[in-house]
Amino acid sequence: IKIERRMELVRVVSHNAHKRMVACLQGQIGTDAEKRHKKLPLTALSQAMQDGGNQLGEESLIGKMMEMCGDAENRLASELMQHEMNIEKEILDTLNQLAEVDIPNILKQRRQLAKLVLDYDSARARWLQATKSIISGTNTQALTAKADSLKEEVDEAMNKMELCKDQLSADMYNFFSKEADYARYYVMLLEAQADYHRKSLTLLESVLPTIQAQQDSWTEKPAFGTALDEHLKRSGREIALPIEACVMMLLETGMNEEGLFRIAAGASKLKKLKAALDCSTSQLEEFYSDPHAVAGALKSYLRELPEPLMTYQLYDEWTQASNVPDPDKRLQALWVTCNQLPKNNKANFRYLIKFLAKLAQESDVNKMTPSNIAIVLGPNLLWAKTEGSLAEMAAATSVHVVTIIEPIIQHADWFFPEDVDFNVSGMFSMPAPLPNNVNHLTPPDYDSGTIERKRPGSMVGPDGELPRRER
Repeated sequence: IKIERRMELVRVVSHNAHKRMVACLQGQIGTDAEKRHKKLPLTALSQAMQDGGNQLGEESLIGKMMEMCGDAENRLASELMQHEMNIEKEILDTLNQLAEVDIPNILKQRRQLAKLVLDYDSARARWLQATKSIISGTNTQALTAKADSLKEEVDEAMNKMELCKDQLSADMYNFFSKEADYARYYVMLLEAQADYHRKSLTLLESVLPTIQAQQDSWTEKPAFGTALDEHLKRSGREIALPIEACVMMLLETGMNEEGLFRIAAGASKLKKLKAALDCSTSQLEEFYSDPHAVAGALKSYLRELPEPLMTYQLYDEWTQASNVPDPDKRLQALWVTCNQLPKNNKANFRYLIKFLAKLAQESDVNKMTPSNIAIVLGPNLLWAKTEGSLAEMAAATSVHVVTIIEPIIQHADWFFPEDVDFNVSGMFSMPAPLPNNVNHLTPPDYDSGTIERKRPGSMVGPDGELPRRER
């Protein structure tokens, strides 16, 4: 009776588990491999991605990624199809056999036994009645023959009942002994799922490096918010595109603009310019007429660098150098720190400082003296690696930064004696000469278009020569 009750419960829970497992399958149960693969949602996704990639073409990074990732999704769909077919064969079919065939057959046999018991009881009752009639009856011979016939029916009913009972008992005990095997199906489900996920992970790990390498090799990536070294390596540039582009535009139309870098630009124009620079375009003519937007984009680029152009690593050295009391030794300390900058940082810092020095030469018109430039631009070049809001970090570093940036701008040609070709990439056209044939890049007191090196007054020796830099 205990086994019988458990069998019925096992049948119910096995039926429910089978039903839920089938619901988890994404393919069409009972179909062949090819048809099942076609009906998988992953296959549909793969086809949509590959079709989209073909439409966009390989000149689009989105198209290339859709094509490559779509192929990976198709391979994942194949793994899923194999997994589901294995689940169906090894687990679902067996559970269905247990819940819908094996246990119902045993329970059907139990009902058959109940019927045979009733048949036996009926035959025995008729035989007992016939036996009593012999004792009280007059036709003893006829009654005895009838009783003998009924006795045979009783024996036959008993044999059928006992056979059925023995078979039922054997089947029920056999079921009970195989409970561990039936329980194993659920463990097999987890093992099959683990195997499927391992294979899927192996597949993804094999294709992801190729896909990521393809993406990383794509040069058209945003410059804003990207590490300087990564942007330069990816674009094959010496000077970051936003720095060069903004400097070239400002050299053209912004040198005499009052309050450059101080007056805020229109938000929509600034956003549009940053987006254009992120697309690595050199078609920037529409922005030449708004130097404040250009200056704002340059400030944004510097501020959005993951690490300041003057580096976190040298923050303490810059600060210590700015605190040296003696002006000459302070400049010497700043020069030493400047030469410790990483190669790419130093090249871009030099480029920017040479431009800012050129801008400061027009301070009578644009009001941007080295001090004013240092105040508004310095906090975008160097800040402490500390948690806090932008305002808090700016306040904490602004005083130090001004004392660092201002003298470097003032003595730009002493820090960086070499001339700078601002159009270093050749992407931009150089400003046209002014009507008096004097290029506005070259103030009248310059010789042959080169910047005369400004010498720190306190550092000029008795015979007019700069003291030798200490190394």
